[in-house]
Amino acid sequence: MLPRVLRRLRARGPRAVPLTLVSCLGILLLQVLQHTGGAGRWVDRLGGVYAALPWWQALLRTPLSLFVPDPSLPVWGLIVQVVVVFGIAETTLGARRTLVLALLATLAGTCFARYCLWAGPHGFPGLPAQDLAVRDTGPSAAVVALGLYVACRFGARFTAPLIVLAMVAEAVWVTNLAGCEHLAGALTVLALAGAEAWRTRRDSLAR
Repeated sequence: MLPRVLRRLRARGPRAVPLTLVSCLGILLLQVLQHTGGAGRWVDRLGGVYAALPWWQALLRTPLSLFVPDPSLPVWGLIVQVVVVFGIAETTLGARRTLVLALLATLAGTCFARYCLWAGPHGFPGLPAQDLAVRDTGPSAAVVALGLYVACRFGARFTAPLIVLAMVAEAVWVTNLAGCEHLAGALTVLALAGAEAWRTRRDSLAR
């Protein structure tokens, strides 16, 4: 997998990863804007997803929410994650599939947050209401999901289980909304990768 990534980068340079570059620039721009007065309020209105939002608002805000970083976290850490994981995914899967998978993982996390709000503090996984009131944005769930999908797609037998175990450990030991959403996104793409592998095997046997 990595030789393929390096060959594509050597052949096309930055043109091989337009989605990754645009994503990084978008994250940096939104990080700057959300720390200004009026612009920050508009970033929150257009890309701020909360568990208590009506469904239609959450769905409309989901695409932008993928690139709105958590203001309390260092943005450079997110940029490094996006460069590495989005870049590998884009060079191996293509920009369109990478974006679809990233949005799918983000949406899976949003759905799980709404389930947690419905289940309440006494249901699984038992998150208190104040943990669900936070703004639910950023590319971290997409980064986890893309890393897992690429590992499964290209047969990285040690990397894929390691990512799953890390996400389970995060959800168990640091029980918060972010950890649960990371796990939800990972399980979503894991199910997708499993379904695709089963279909490929079925088609090969049918021949």
